[in-house]
Amino acid sequence: MRLFTAFDLPTEILSGLERLLVGLRPEAQIKWSPIENLHITIKFIGEWPEERIGQVDAALDRLLHRAAIDVQVGELGWFPSAHSPRVLFAGVDAGDKLPHLAAVTDKALAKIGVAPEPHPFSPHLTLARIRSGVPIARLRAKVEELQAASIGHFRATGFYLYTSEPGSHTSIYRKIRTYTFQQAL
Repeated sequence: MRLFTAFDLPTEILSGLERLLVGLRPEAQIKWSPIENLHITIKFIGEWPEERIGQVDAALDRLLHRAAIDVQVGELGWFPSAHSPRVLFAGVDAGDKLPHLAAVTDKALAKIGVAPEPHPFSPHLTLARIRSGVPIARLRAKVEELQAASIGHFRATGFYLYTSEPGSHTSIYRKIRTYTFQQAL
């Protein structure tokens, strides 16, 4: 099974993202993320044997002695760069708490054999994927026009373990475990 951990997004953030995407989608023929698939990845685990899911669960259970994390969703950007984008994203800011959670998650899962992250943690919401050669000039202009807009903020009181399964047009994400921060109760 293919696994990852992530924050789910509350309804008001998803509604704000949907309004944003309604304005952006007509500007470029690219692969837009389904609104129901949007999440903030903490750690991509990858392929993991189902019979060893208990090890993942135990490692993640050790991370829960912490307070809720305030998360701001806003500024739009491009990966890897604005000059040659492959991804349009909405930025995520949670101060030091979210990068710390990602680091301790990475370390805890490395102890059971999950490969550590090779790149620095960069929290974001993937709004669309862009193939090389697709015209995006109109999309660039619209993104620039909307740049100052904030999508909203929320308080994350825990995270989820998800499976990712291939679907006919996009991956299907399913929550299989819930992890609630103990100090958020």
